[in-house]
Amino acid sequence: MSKRCYYEILGLARTSSGDEIKSAYRKAAKEHHPDRNPGDATAEHKFKELSEAYEVLKDGDKRAAYDRFGHAAFEQGHGGRGGAAGFDFAASFTDVFDDLFGEFMGGGARGRGRSNRGSDLRYDMQISLEDAFKGRSAQIKVPSAVACDVCGGTGAEAGTKPETCPGCAGHGKVRAQQGFFTVERTCPKCQGRGSVVRKPCKPCSGRGHIQTERTLQVDIPPGVEEGTRIRLTGEGHAGHHGAPPGDLYIFFSVAEHPIFQRNAHELYCRVPIGFATAALGGTLEVPLLSGGSAKISVPEGTQTGHQFRLRHRGMPVLKGNGAVGDLYVEVKVETPSKLSKKQKELLRAFADNSDGAQPECEGFFAKMKEFLSGGG
Repeated sequence: MSKRCYYEILGLARTSSGDEIKSAYRKAAKEHHPDRNPGDATAEHKFKELSEAYEVLKDGDKRAAYDRFGHAAFEQGHGGRGGAAGFDFAASFTDVFDDLFGEFMGGGARGRGRSNRGSDLRYDMQISLEDAFKGRSAQIKVPSAVACDVCGGTGAEAGTKPETCPGCAGHGKVRAQQGFFTVERTCPKCQGRGSVVRKPCKPCSGRGHIQTERTLQVDIPPGVEEGTRIRLTGEGHAGHHGAPPGDLYIFFSVAEHPIFQRNAHELYCRVPIGFATAALGGTLEVPLLSGGSAKISVPEGTQTGHQFRLRHRGMPVLKGNGAVGDLYVEVKVETPSKLSKKQKELLRAFADNSDGAQPECEGFFAKMKEFLSGGG
């Protein structure tokens, strides 16, 4: 069966740029990766096809040879151009996939000197708006892998130590000559470590780490926003066989507040005021997130939706060198309800003598009258 065109596999034109090739592979490989499709032979085959195509097209020399000779450029015994027929795709293209995705919260790229680095961890932490305003210290419990005390993280039984890998002589990689090209991939014997364990440590079964729950202290800085991420270096999973540990990433979410709404470093508060206060003017007391309250002078004739700005009463700006946002207080005039007989009589008397007191109402109804009479 003839092999499919590499460009066709990736859904690309022959004129596609390197970035377009990488983007197409990234999208398709995510969809068909075996980890996302366990037991799906079709997806596995598709992923191998994608990886083979990307391995050739991402490399300028290989791509040039393919554009000129097609698949024949990588077939043994064909014009002296040896090639892809000898690849171990299960191992070789793991490196290709890690090239694209291994740096994202997953423990680094394998086969490039970071193969044994511990995995990164994510911890989602919800805090109150008050905590985001003031900042505080908190303790969290994180389940993670830590270095085995018995073997010191090497994975080797006490009294022994890992030996140099005979497959790669300690380099962690092996090379194979394939026609025009030399292909380098992670050593399959040691998985890139450069060493092998002959007598595994029993407590950790040779892994070099054990599962436990750790208590960590987290300092929440003032001004933290929804989605803010902080990194605790070296607090992720322990590395394999003594390699460096990964990092712990803490993602913050801020709970809704019963009084305040937040937009970046600005705070908003909606406060109801009485009909009489809005009409006659007065004083309004509003709460502050920092504690206590502030007084606002309400002028006569204040309408619903009017905003009062209190400078530097909002949220601290994260890494803003002491900068603080503003608090905006929006008033809502409350229409009186459940009136007594006397109150109703007073309002009717006001309505009968309200000429000029409600210019917006009067102006609107004057325009409506003109419109209905055909004057508009």
